[in-house]
Amino acid sequence: MSNEQKLREYLKWTTTELTRVSDRLRAVETRAHEPIAIVGMACRYPGGVNTPEELWELVASGTDAISPFPDDHGWDGHALYDPDPAAAGRTYCREGGFLDGVGDFDAAFFGTSPREALTMDPQQRLLLETSWEALERAGIPPDSLRGSRTGVFVGAWNDGYTDLAGQPSAELEGHLLTGGVVSFTSGRISYVLGLEGPAVTVDTACSSSLVALHLAVRALRQGECDLVLAGGATVLADPAVFVQFSRQRGLAPDGRCRAFADAADGFGPAEGVGMLVVERLSDAVRHGHRVLALVTGTAVNQDGASNGLTAPSGPAQERVLRQALVDAQVTAADVDAVEAHGTGTRLGDPIEARALMAVYGAGRPADRPLWLGSLKSNIGHTQAAAGVGGVIKTVLAMRHGVLPPTLHVDTPTTEVDWSTGQLALLREATPWPQTDRPRRAGVSSFGVSGTNAHVVLEQAPAPADPPAATGTPPPVVPLVLSARSAAALAGQARRLRDTLAATPDPDLAATGLALVTTRSVFDHRAVVTATGRQPALDALDLLATGEPGPTVTTGVAAPTGRTVFVFPGQGTHWAGMAADLLAESPVFAESMARCEQALAAYTDWKLGDVIRGAAGSPPLERVDVLQPVSWAVMVSLAELWRSLGVEPDAVVGHSQGEIAAAVVCGALTLADAARVVALRSQVIGRVLSGLGGMASVQLPADQVAPRLADWAGRLDVAAVNGPQSTVVAGDADAVTALVAAYEAEQVRVRRIPVDYASHSAHVERLRDDLLTVLGPVAPRPARIPFYSTVDAVRIDTTALDAAYWYRNLRGQVRFAETVGLLLDAGHRAFVEAAAHAVLVPGIQQIGDAAGVRVVAVGSLRRDAGGLDRFLTSAAEAFTQGVAVDWSRALAGAAGTAVDLPTYAFQRQRYWLEPAAPATAATTVDGWRYRVGWKRLEQTGGPLTGQWLLVTAGDQPAEPVEAATAALTARGAQVRHLSVDPVTTDRAALAALLTAAGPETEGVLSLLGADRRPHPAHPDVAVGTTATLLLTQAVADALPTARLWTVTRGAVAVAPTETADEHQAQVWGFGRVAALELP
Repeated sequence: MSNEQKLREYLKWTTTELTRVSDRLRAVETRAHEPIAIVGMACRYPGGVNTPEELWELVASGTDAISPFPDDHGWDGHALYDPDPAAAGRTYCREGGFLDGVGDFDAAFFGTSPREALTMDPQQRLLLETSWEALERAGIPPDSLRGSRTGVFVGAWNDGYTDLAGQPSAELEGHLLTGGVVSFTSGRISYVLGLEGPAVTVDTACSSSLVALHLAVRALRQGECDLVLAGGATVLADPAVFVQFSRQRGLAPDGRCRAFADAADGFGPAEGVGMLVVERLSDAVRHGHRVLALVTGTAVNQDGASNGLTAPSGPAQERVLRQALVDAQVTAADVDAVEAHGTGTRLGDPIEARALMAVYGAGRPADRPLWLGSLKSNIGHTQAAAGVGGVIKTVLAMRHGVLPPTLHVDTPTTEVDWSTGQLALLREATPWPQTDRPRRAGVSSFGVSGTNAHVVLEQAPAPADPPAATGTPPPVVPLVLSARSAAALAGQARRLRDTLAATPDPDLAATGLALVTTRSVFDHRAVVTATGRQPALDALDLLATGEPGPTVTTGVAAPTGRTVFVFPGQGTHWAGMAADLLAESPVFAESMARCEQALAAYTDWKLGDVIRGAAGSPPLERVDVLQPVSWAVMVSLAELWRSLGVEPDAVVGHSQGEIAAAVVCGALTLADAARVVALRSQVIGRVLSGLGGMASVQLPADQVAPRLADWAGRLDVAAVNGPQSTVVAGDADAVTALVAAYEAEQVRVRRIPVDYASHSAHVERLRDDLLTVLGPVAPRPARIPFYSTVDAVRIDTTALDAAYWYRNLRGQVRFAETVGLLLDAGHRAFVEAAAHAVLVPGIQQIGDAAGVRVVAVGSLRRDAGGLDRFLTSAAEAFTQGVAVDWSRALAGAAGTAVDLPTYAFQRQRYWLEPAAPATAATTVDGWRYRVGWKRLEQTGGPLTGQWLLVTAGDQPAEPVEAATAALTARGAQVRHLSVDPVTTDRAALAALLTAAGPETEGVLSLLGADRRPHPAHPDVAVGTTATLLLTQAVADALPTARLWTVTRGAVAVAPTETADEHQAQVWGFGRVAALELP
């Protein structure tokens, strides 16, 4: 190669390398300034604000949310007040912005014990709740983020809450560190939600939450995380902020922030919490998240050695404003408005206004002033939650196209020259018109310690058109709800009902899809199968009040182990079975069409014609029609279950059901299975039809078999379906006689509507014909385990040849034995794929006899063969714990964003009471209790679900009736359980409780009232021993249920009262049990 060639090659390489480096630099630059999408928001602010929508209503209506000191914070507002600013320990301000129910929290939802919840800073609790809500509002199931690179950046401050404990008890001391130290705030959120991105708690005083957002934007742009929760919270747990700022004369006497007003006289402290969900815009678009607004630029700086530690610095504010504009890559003239820090102080507001004028006013058109407003004029200064509150307000203003007014400004401050037209104070609601560029606004937060933050927001880009609905709307929509408790589930139903009621023409399919794709799934579950808006509202009303309804399915999910598809034999058919499903379900119809094609080689009729009863089609009752049709329905129902994500871990078939099972597990092709079912049924019809019969007897097989001797070999035990379910087959007249005999003895017996005798000696005359016509069948190894009811064992499916299908028809069906084998292998969920469930009761009996919980559901029911019935069966499976992918049932729904209600938290009050001065501890202090009594109003909340009322057999009627009435009045469904408190043992009690069902919410016991001495332990009352056994049995059988026991006279409340020694035993045991089994 010549030198010239080498030079050319080198220059080509250099050019290529430079291009590559240039591309990489552009990518880095783009990444460094990528817009960050706000995709979710949640908040709590004064004025009863619990949602961003309520915050918008408050500011848009110009509402003043300042109120007198509350009486639920544990401090005496009247005693604190003194108009003298110099009065030590007092404040001259007696109003502020306060949250409703600031001490309320759903501890159980977040897996927090009551003791830990009590010691947890309310700021942590509020941030947990709003984090959950913000994610739900973003359309992100919170539990889907577990293990993800999701960051948490939150502002908080030391609110003094845990100081209320004084010298705490030993049981609280262990939680005060994690509950009260501010640094745990972000970590608590990450821990509870399982988030593995950076978790940072920020305390820069008033600018904390905006600094948190700045850090979140940087973390996203630098690739440290993919999603971030950013926000802040302030709770005024003690009045220190009022007292301390009163000494500095910094408070407005009436607690109102008169931002930029000439009458400004100080700020008003307030409580609040705000939370944002943010991610890179490219990720938001890729995930299909709705973008509410963009964060295009952020900046943070410090005053440095300026006018004073707490005095604002104009030059520092100018610098941070310019830095944010540079980061946003926009000019000052591109920004329409600023949500100011604006606290209402005489010193700070003019400095801020002049800094804004210097940066945003320069070169600004005279007809486009920078609009200036402050949320603090409505709700007060929420400190660590102030910046995020300003962001939420501004995002909503962008979306509504209106800039809300700033309150309490009779005259703008004369310290600012407003006449230049560069800056205009929003003294009334002002339209924010759409122009040829996006709306943009700045948000400022300046910390009292000198840390300043500014953020530039931009209107969200126009969303892409959502995916259009494909096909016709589904005739039935499943509305799926779940919660951690029955009460919360009722609350979820109520919230959804209110949302739909407020929507004149809701897209039910889109609502159903949103429910199953944007919400976490919990154990208390419900499914409403709705055919329209009003039926949905009616069903949700029933669910909210705990009443049953035909379109409402509820249950408490539990682990179900492996799933079995079950395929029955005779007795499931009915005229018109599955005809509605054939018209309503494309999945079912397509499978039926494949089955029809496979049967075409052996039949001269059409499946659809038979099912619909078309003119000229053969009767369904004819065996050579019935069995192929039933087979096709079973195979197609299995396909429909699979379309919902329910996959079998094993299959089992009963008699002819094994042919469908063989298809579903992959052992037979459709063509081979069609040959077996069609040709075999034709041989049965030609040879056996009219000669025999079959009957189902509700007795154990070992009781039925000896009885058949009366008919001298003319009857056989054809099948054993369960502990109390036996099928008999044989000569028709012998079956008739057996049925008559059992009916005379009042034994439940039912004649199966067939005129032949499968699984009896009658079949032997078919052997040669069957081996010949089924000879070409070529079985294959199955993909899914096949459990044979011929041999009661899991078998190698290559053995499913002609000989097997003869034995399948001749041999006894050992169904109960095979189900027992499946239970031993860990299978707990059984789905019967048939037009009517005939095996479900037997499966449940087998599970009960084995002492294991099974979930057994059907698919369709006699005279209910449409999609609504199938989805109800799927709901029965789902509410008991079977995983169902409901999104597949709504696959054709439009991808329209739907605003759903957030979780219905079931809150209780947790608030530390100010402690009395401590005395020196002694060794025995930890062994003792101090009992005090306070008179309380009867304020218990409503009850839901089933409650067991446990009584003794000889209990007087009056207390039983009173307890029943009280439970019923509170909304409980009462079920009575009467036991002998002396002879009933723990195991027997546990069995009775188990039989009552896992849906039991609580147990109320009247056994403790029995004062009789126990026969074997005379020093102990029967009520005490019975309560002990019941407590143990509840822990064994119903570990999630609450147990209450009633006593009378167990304690002395007043000095004149005497405690009953027997009842005191029960009460003392109950206190210990409550500590050991909380």
